[in-house]
Amino acid sequence: MKGTHRIIVQNKRIRYNFVIKRNITIIRGDSATGKTALVDMIREHFENGTASGIELTCDKECTVLEGRTWRGQLPMMRDCIVFIDEGNEFVMSDDFASAIRDTDNYYVIVTREGIPSLPYSVDEIYGIRDSGKYGTLKRTYNELYHLYQVPDWNQTVKPEKVITEDSNSGFQFFQSICERGGQITCINAQGKSNIFADVVNHRKEKILVIADGAAFGSEMEKLMRLIKGYPNIALYLPESFEWIILESGVIEDSNISQILKHPEDYIESKEFFSWERYFTTLLVQSTQSSYLKYSKKQLNPAYLQEKVLDKILTVIKGIDLC
Repeated sequence: MKGTHRIIVQNKRIRYNFVIKRNITIIRGDSATGKTALVDMIREHFENGTASGIELTCDKECTVLEGRTWRGQLPMMRDCIVFIDEGNEFVMSDDFASAIRDTDNYYVIVTREGIPSLPYSVDEIYGIRDSGKYGTLKRTYNELYHLYQVPDWNQTVKPEKVITEDSNSGFQFFQSICERGGQITCINAQGKSNIFADVVNHRKEKILVIADGAAFGSEMEKLMRLIKGYPNIALYLPESFEWIILESGVIEDSNISQILKHPEDYIESKEFFSWERYFTTLLVQSTQSSYLKYSKKQLNPAYLQEKVLDKILTVIKGIDLC
């Protein structure tokens, strides 16, 4: 499945109207915010149709996955939008992550906790905004660039230390830039799950965390709890390092420009478990016959040439690494 899908579900008491565009959408929030009511309505309509008193409008079938028999239910769900309510502990398991990896469904998961085994985007974490009779999804983390606890959003970030999730080309790129300035230390966390510990160790310094927003969603809740009250910590969460390069325009390809405007229309969920993987594939394929040939493991020195570097840095706005 790919593309954007609007879901409208309603009965006489409440109406939900929202859009999803990635294979994994997370709905979180406290009790009595309408999360379970939404899933209940999806279930009742799937089981009883119009006899349930519920109207559902969507271009894809909407259904609910739950209970001990979820493994048996999943193979029957194809090209569906699958809702999973909180309390279904299987969503936290590696077994579940493995089972949905190559499916052509979209998944809407209600949970209060992060799910480390799933690569979901910081941009697809929502709460439910309930205005009485109407409910819609309200994005929890609204901006691609997060600068928390600093009231002036136009203030340039000048870190003392940069912590990257990436230990490969992305880290090599940012390390090279930091070394040129000579004032900034760049370290790699060697994976998103290690960023929290690194921030703890350096939380009194001026830190910039750089991670792949396309798959960093599971780490956001605990990281935000930690850095609350630390105006010296900033987060830069682009889709991925490869996305930064593609967005910079160093590769002159009108198709890439079009894809980046609406990536959801091009990224098939069955082929790409996260958008980060898609952008990596797109960059590798687009540069394979050029001097900008990209490798995720080893940064091509061409990306540090002045003209190329300057273009890439124009994407990274509001951050001074030199």
